[in-house]
Amino acid sequence: MRRLIFLLGTIIVLTTVGTSAVLAQQIHIVQAGETLFRIALNYGISLAGLADANGLSAPYLIHAGNQIIIPGPNAPAPNPAAPAGSPQAPASFTTHTVRPGESLATIAARYGVTYLQLASMNSLANPDVLFVGQVLRVPAPAPPPAPVSQPPSQPVSPPPTSPQPAQQTGTYTVRGGDSLAKIAARFNINYFELAKMNGIVNPDILSVGMVLRVPGAPPPPAQPAPAPHESTGPPVTVAPPPVSTANTGGFELGGQALSFAHPGHMHNARMTWVKRQVKWHGEPASNFQHVIDSAHANGFKVLLSVIGEPGAIAANPGGYYQNFANFLGGLARGGADAIEVWNEMNIDREWPSGLISGANYTQMLSAAYHAIKSANPGTLVISGAPAPTGFFQGCSTNGGDDDCYMRQMAAAGAGNVLDCVGIHYNAGIVPPDASSGAPVGSSGHYSWYLPRMMNLYRSFFPTKPLCFTELGYLTGEGIGALPSGFAWASGNTLGEQASWLAGAVHRLRGSGFVRMFIVWNVDSTHWSSDPQSGYAIVRPDGRCPSCDSLRAAMGG
Repeated sequence: MRRLIFLLGTIIVLTTVGTSAVLAQQIHIVQAGETLFRIALNYGISLAGLADANGLSAPYLIHAGNQIIIPGPNAPAPNPAAPAGSPQAPASFTTHTVRPGESLATIAARYGVTYLQLASMNSLANPDVLFVGQVLRVPAPAPPPAPVSQPPSQPVSPPPTSPQPAQQTGTYTVRGGDSLAKIAARFNINYFELAKMNGIVNPDILSVGMVLRVPGAPPPPAQPAPAPHESTGPPVTVAPPPVSTANTGGFELGGQALSFAHPGHMHNARMTWVKRQVKWHGEPASNFQHVIDSAHANGFKVLLSVIGEPGAIAANPGGYYQNFANFLGGLARGGADAIEVWNEMNIDREWPSGLISGANYTQMLSAAYHAIKSANPGTLVISGAPAPTGFFQGCSTNGGDDDCYMRQMAAAGAGNVLDCVGIHYNAGIVPPDASSGAPVGSSGHYSWYLPRMMNLYRSFFPTKPLCFTELGYLTGEGIGALPSGFAWASGNTLGEQASWLAGAVHRLRGSGFVRMFIVWNVDSTHWSSDPQSGYAIVRPDGRCPSCDSLRAAMGG
């Protein structure tokens, strides 16, 4: 639950990590049918080096649309045989004039490139700094591709396997519009496992008519509705499909509460969500049904932020991912409106050292997504939110900064297995519209500034909304002096907490790409080297000044 934010306050110099090196890197957008080996060959680099640069581990599963980092400040140009559509060398360019409200990330998404590529094309030293009227060089729209004749599809028999008497299996014939992920969800299995069952090396390559081996007997095909004049016998009651309550509407506000002691304050603040944390030790999902039921009884939708045992991952990662996913499926079946899959997984306090990478986490996220959606399609799946930090000065398997960790997640295909991108912001010492001027030695680091955090995370997943599953402002007013690790917030007042939370609502709500804002936190009374009660909006005397400002910001 707690952050690495305090480390930012203890580092003398924290600049934006490796900006020049990052801008010198190339980004390759994976095309349908490509493998990591083929991409490595096209760029004249080793497969191992390419996998390491992207935090990928065997069997190197990549998917069309993934962003792959081509390592090295002087990476060679791609092989001429590289597939068309690779964004390293656009055929032609045009210009774009920056308008009010635009960021480099939103402009890049409009022209089909990453914000790092756009920064490199325009020699921008700081991608966060744009001004209205600035003219940028952007790729010109590509002409439509010529029609390509497709070879006839041929059914493919599954590879011979040893009989599995303990598990019934059936077959499924691929139809138009199918993907391996959709088929896997239909049969309640992880798509990595389905690929393995069928000896599929590249999960993006399926042919209509291909016959897949699947768990259990295939579900019966949907029957057409009878014509009005047909006699159908006795009436049959058919259960309606699940109705999503988590995915409806736009921006919503909530709070992380340790109890339901203050529902009146939360409703007054116009909160419709409550976040509760769950730690799984192997028990059944039914053990936490009371949390879901209590939230609903108090008039809130419930977001469960779920972590497990980091040490258990190291023993058998794949097996643990699936067991954890099955538990999350049970929570979704029990009515959880949203599930955050793990927490700050880029630090060794929450993920085993030696296995920390965005690619490894994405394997867990994929298993979780399919299990949750199979159990309850209406449950919102939110990715874990990395600790916002520059402490590690890059990414390694022992810990990583959130910028490169999120890049690893994007490269591994995380955008295909989430509904909302989790993000934390708890280092507020300037107003929520500020992008510079933090009164600390590391003031150049993006994590001090809400707009820069939003733009950065948006750039990795430009088509997905952001969910701030923790956003708060720390103040010791009325409680006591802050511990040394959090001394950076010593100047914050209770009035600023209320004003800045309201300002955050305006900024997030007006962005058009933030789905949820969970205030960290509502009611903690914990005060030690980790002063959680300093973030609480309900103060020790029972007052909640921020509740009034939040209500006003949400429209009264």
